[in-house]
Amino acid sequence: MAKGEGAEQYAATLLSVKPINTDIKKEKNERRNRLSVCSKLCYAIGGAPYQITGSALGFFLQIYLLDVAQLDPFYASVILFVGRAWDAVTDPTVGFLVSRSRWTSIGRMMPWILISTPFAVLTYFLIWYVPPFEHGKVIWYLVFYCLFQSMQTCFHVPYSALTMFISTEQKERDSATAYRMMVEVLGTVLGTAIQGQIVGGATSACPSETDISDTTNSTNINISRVSLDDTKHAYMFASGVICAIYILCAAVLFLGVKEQKETGRKKSAPLSFSQGLWLVMSHGPYIKLVTSFLFTSLAFMLLEGNFALFITYALGHRNDFQNILLVIMLSGTLTIPCWQWFLTRFGKKTAVYIGNSWAVPFMILIVSVKSNLTISYLVSVAAGVSVAASFLLPWSMLPDVVDDFKIKNPDVHGHEALFYSFYVFFLKFASGVSLGISTLSLKFAGYVTGGCTQPESVSSTLKVLVSPVPVAFIALGLLIFRTYPIDEETRQCNRKLLQEILDSEADSESESSALGSTV
Repeated sequence: MAKGEGAEQYAATLLSVKPINTDIKKEKNERRNRLSVCSKLCYAIGGAPYQITGSALGFFLQIYLLDVAQLDPFYASVILFVGRAWDAVTDPTVGFLVSRSRWTSIGRMMPWILISTPFAVLTYFLIWYVPPFEHGKVIWYLVFYCLFQSMQTCFHVPYSALTMFISTEQKERDSATAYRMMVEVLGTVLGTAIQGQIVGGATSACPSETDISDTTNSTNINISRVSLDDTKHAYMFASGVICAIYILCAAVLFLGVKEQKETGRKKSAPLSFSQGLWLVMSHGPYIKLVTSFLFTSLAFMLLEGNFALFITYALGHRNDFQNILLVIMLSGTLTIPCWQWFLTRFGKKTAVYIGNSWAVPFMILIVSVKSNLTISYLVSVAAGVSVAASFLLPWSMLPDVVDDFKIKNPDVHGHEALFYSFYVFFLKFASGVSLGISTLSLKFAGYVTGGCTQPESVSSTLKVLVSPVPVAFIALGLLIFRTYPIDEETRQCNRKLLQEILDSEADSESESSALGSTV
């Protein structure tokens, strides 16, 4: 009888202790998944190279190929299109390879980032070098542009997927994403400032608007040889500075971020490329989100790609274009925290509608009023607000889609990189088409390579490319976004379900290890 009572008391004690142990385990898991400010900053700094090089290429490559390398607009359009198209193809390819890569002592993503960095730096520098021969110029820029895009992809796709491996807590991932967006917008500011201020100081051979008005046959005025050589050297010096920053940021990311191995989960069997494509394309919320952001991001990319030419030739602010671009990026940087607060307070879907539509009136204003430097700066400040939203929101919402996929497909693991890589694939391919067509349209408009001024038809074409077309893309993207099913309620529900799954897996793993040690 005493033995029976003792057994019952022992069982009751175990039942009372188990909830306490479970709470302790959950508390330990939360502490383990909580990221320090230092870790978030180091993770965020790793995103800077992509944005620094991207802003320099996005704002200045087109005008560099036309006015410094002095390529025909047709060949420039071919380089821009093929480079972006190749970049788009490499994204899902690298994502597929990353999803099949094995865990190493430094993680699954980090080896890709480390190995690609020196090759990315070398090829980026060679893009901004004008070779001493004429007949092979197009091949030179095409080869090194494509090589750089490949190496950059090997860096950025694993880095993007790293979001899912720095913590299992959605709140921590969202916070790290906000840090990342802040640093990435700072990266675009830095890229624009380095490239713009260094290069802008070397391009002063063209006469001012007053000089042009007093000069007959001004359309035939060309950049002098001395100024062209100075500009070439300025582009090379700027690229060297950016390369040094690229290496520094990669080192900070590697030393400051610890990639967490998935606990309690086994990767599903390796997928073929077609299986990976079907896996991603069959998830409805992902398709709706990507299609929506495809059009809204395309609007801002089209604006970015043609804005330097628009400021220079349509508005006539040749000596101020680098400063106007810098104001846009600074405005975006300062409003990133505001958008993070806004999406937390009012929800991500509301932030998408307001963030993207905010820029529309200012896109219309900049082409509707007569060229005025003050208005151009005011419009730039306002446009930066929408640029900040376009940076933050896609990368903040993609983890929600991945979590939704995990809830609906609990037996499929280890393929997070595919969702990020295919998103970037569609985005880059579409932007390559748009930039290629927009540059080709300048040729049909009569663009004069190396000229200080351009025909009126070029000015009209640039106005269309930076206002009506982007506005139409934004409207289409927001219409598609109305069908996106993951609202705040769904997101919170998914978060709770996923956390329960992770907690149960952690409990199972600890119980198995305890049983093994007992045996």
